Amino acid sequence: MSIAARFEVALRDVHSPGPDVPELLPVRLSVACSQVLGVDGAGVSLAGRDGERIPLGASSDVAGCAERLQFTAGEGPCATAQEAREPVFARMDDLRRRWSDFAELLVRETPYRGVVALPLQEAIAGLGAINLYFRDEDAVPRLDVFEAMAVGDLVTTELSEAAVWSTWSPSRGPAWMHSPSAERRAAVWHALGVVGLALGIEPPTALELLRATARATGSTVDDVAADLLNGRLAAEALHTPATRD
Repeated sequence: MSIAARFEVALRDVHSPGPDVPELLPVRLSVACSQVLGVDGAGVSLAGRDGERIPLGASSDVAGCAERLQFTAGEGPCATAQEAREPVFARMDDLRRRWSDFAELLVRETPYRGVVALPLQEAIAGLGAINLYFRDEDAVPRLDVFEAMAVGDLVTTELSEAAVWSTWSPSRGPAWMHSPSAERRAAVWHALGVVGLALGIEPPTALELLRATARATGSTVDDVAADLLNGRLAAEALHTPATRD
C-alpha cells in the first residue's frame, strides 16, 4: 500500500475528535501522522507572517505540551525548521547543545527524548511544520525522511483542500486556524497587549516577561497569558528575564 493510501486510511479511521468539525482537522491530521510514521507524538503548527507561532493540533495532550514548552523556551527544532525550510533531526545531545532551555523543559515535563521537525510546503496562512516526538532518541535516525516528507505534503494538501472547499474571510482564515490550541495561543497575543498597555512596553519585551514568568513558576507562556486575562495575575507581578553571562 502506498504512503498516500496508508495516510488516507489512517485519517479516515480517526473518529475522535469529531471528523465533521473543521476546526479539529489539524488534530486528526496529527494523529494520522503519528500512526503512519510510527512515532510517539506529532503536532502541526504555523509560523504566522508577523512572527507568531500558531499550534494547530497535536496527536495527544503530551505532544501539545511539547509544543507549548518550545514556545515558552523561545527556541527549538520546529522554529529552526520553519526558518531554514529544512528538516531538523535532534537526539537528546543535539537538543541540549542547540536548544538547552527547551531540552531542559522537555525532559522535565514529557517522556520525549528526541524530536524531528519537518517544514511543510507554504500554506495559505504562513509557514507550516510538523513536529515528530520520540521517547527513544535512537529512533530519530531510523525515521524514513522521504516518507515523513511525503506525509508532510499530504498534510498540506488536506489543509489546502479544506480551505478551498469552505468559505472564510482573509482576516480570519480557514476554520482549521481556529482549533482549540490556536485559540489558546491567540490569548497570548491579547495578553501581550494588556501587558504592554499596563507597563508601557512593546510586545517583544512583554513576551520576554511572560516567558520569564513561565520559567520561574514552572508553567507555560499560554498558562501565564490565561492568568493575566482572567485577573489571577497582574502585569506588575511578572518576572524580569534573568541575565545570562
